[in-house]
Amino acid sequence: MKSFAAKVEEGVKGIDGKPSVGPVYRNLLSEKGFPPIDSEITTAWDIFSKSVEKFPDNNMLGWRRIVDEKVGPYMWKTYKEVYEEVLQIGSALRAAGAEPGSRVGIYGVNCPQWIIAMEACAAHTLICVPLYDTLGSGAVDYIVEHAEIDFVFVQDTKIKGLLEPDCKCAKRLKAIVSFTNVSDELSHKASEIGVKTYSWIDFLHMGREKPEDTNPPKAFNICTIMYTSGTSGDPKGVVLTHQAVATFVVGMDLYMDQFEDKMTHDDVYLSFLPLAHILDRMNEEYFFRKGASVGYYHGNLNVLRDDIQELKPTYLAGVPRVFERIHEGIQKALQELNPRRRFIFNALYKHKLAWLNRGYSHSKASPMADFIAFRKIRDKLGGRIRLLVSGGAPLSPEIEEFLRVTCCCFVVQGYGLTETLGGTALGFPDEMCMLGTVGIPAVYNEIRLEEVSEMGYDPLGENPAGEICIRGQCMFSGYYKNPELTEEVMKDGWFHTGDIGEILPNGVLKIIDRKKNLIKLSQGEYVALEHLENIFGQNSVVQDIWVYGDSFKSMLVAVVVPNPETVNRWAKDLGFTKPFVELCSFPELKEHIISELKSTAEKNKLRKFEYIKAVAVETKPFDVERDLVTATLKNRRNNLLKYYQVQIDEMYRKLASKKI
Repeated sequence: MKSFAAKVEEGVKGIDGKPSVGPVYRNLLSEKGFPPIDSEITTAWDIFSKSVEKFPDNNMLGWRRIVDEKVGPYMWKTYKEVYEEVLQIGSALRAAGAEPGSRVGIYGVNCPQWIIAMEACAAHTLICVPLYDTLGSGAVDYIVEHAEIDFVFVQDTKIKGLLEPDCKCAKRLKAIVSFTNVSDELSHKASEIGVKTYSWIDFLHMGREKPEDTNPPKAFNICTIMYTSGTSGDPKGVVLTHQAVATFVVGMDLYMDQFEDKMTHDDVYLSFLPLAHILDRMNEEYFFRKGASVGYYHGNLNVLRDDIQELKPTYLAGVPRVFERIHEGIQKALQELNPRRRFIFNALYKHKLAWLNRGYSHSKASPMADFIAFRKIRDKLGGRIRLLVSGGAPLSPEIEEFLRVTCCCFVVQGYGLTETLGGTALGFPDEMCMLGTVGIPAVYNEIRLEEVSEMGYDPLGENPAGEICIRGQCMFSGYYKNPELTEEVMKDGWFHTGDIGEILPNGVLKIIDRKKNLIKLSQGEYVALEHLENIFGQNSVVQDIWVYGDSFKSMLVAVVVPNPETVNRWAKDLGFTKPFVELCSFPELKEHIISELKSTAEKNKLRKFEYIKAVAVETKPFDVERDLVTATLKNRRNNLLKYYQVQIDEMYRKLASKKI
């Protein structure tokens, strides 16, 4: 059997209460040790500035201008043009009072100004702190205070929210710089609390009037503090150094360079995942290293297809939900074909899949099938697509196989966390044995599994499985102002991810579970299940509730034991006279419970993906006798899933049928 990863240390059986640990695996390129670091690329500033020297006239950042609600074609700034703006924005920051080490927030959708502000921070050893509000209400306020942000670049539509009375952080800011313009009303409102505001043009002008030499960072300097979800409570600030960012990019370069079909300065990436998240940020850093082009979506994910057709990207990265939508769209179109054409499509699909499974590359497996059927799907992705990467949550093997067969390009899954710069593992193009897996360790990291006895996972067992632990040079430096949490996840030099993985015989990693009750939905958003159960349990209609989420799904469902008294009152108001057990079978009650849970979600300002979309109604409270709860009445999630698997499958089936 072909092996894709190098085993560099054997596993160790646990003794004296310590858990067993599995073998240590590395990328084959690192089998004899990590490759030497490129001495010219040691910081994020090096990545950008070296490419400006090599590719000054290449298109770097593209965007679509909207005039009279009409979206125009892509417009571009070259590497040289971006560099000039970076120098001016950096000079303006220094003139406004920013000193090396100052924290600078960036708050808004992906756009050229986002990257220009980020690179200006790097030019002067300032610390870039992305801000985003999907972490829940109050998250922006918390991050600004916690990170001690002095200056913030803001999308014009978000300035008003920053200046609202309940956003207390604004008072600590020295300046707000708009991606575009600032209205007189908001400028006046800011001045009342001592905050200066600048339009983008005004800030550029200030930089031209007061030029400052760049003050590039050293490798050990902090590049960014990126905030991410915790199991409960406030977001945690992940500290990433310039060295970690540069090492990741160099490692990705080495990894991609081993394949026949290489990434070049002619490639084009469509950016729509939030730049405040690690996946898109590192994708763009890698593209800047290659001197390639990044085009931004125009802000509306519902019409992303229009941006794809206009930009014609060669590379697309997304969370599983994006690819699920592509799959759903193709399936819907197939259902509308006449039976003869649908039969031909399915026959060509099986034919090409058979040749892929025999080891042929996607381009040689069946050119005939590509020409007759699948090139039309490739055209829907712009016609030039060469690589699709799914990350952020597991992509189902069925959808990954479908994309590999029909999209006429490489399709791979990756795995990583903010703490590991997003790229801990990545699949091999055209290797069908990696279907449903996340590939092999990155060039500058190592992976091993650690025993989780309470869940029955043994890294030294017949099917080695356990908590995924990571060590190496592409790692975070700790959680900002939180040494206790850092110590909790960093043990003996290994970062404990909380994800449960399985190492296959060929050295490939597969994600199979979560150690904690924090899960990722298919769109890449974290959900703390126990936290939600505590919130929804406050509603008077709920006696017991178990919230379930599947990493292959984008929605949450729940099994609810209703409160008999509340249900009987509800029934009486509607004129129902049946016993409680019979009432629980009424579809009207199910709809009522969903409505009540929605009200609770709104009252507690939950995010939309935290809403419960379907419920199964149970008449008996969860009990110890059926082993559904512990002695302290905590939900036993694995046992609940086994017990209610039929109901869970049925809820997701009905939700899926509603979308088609």
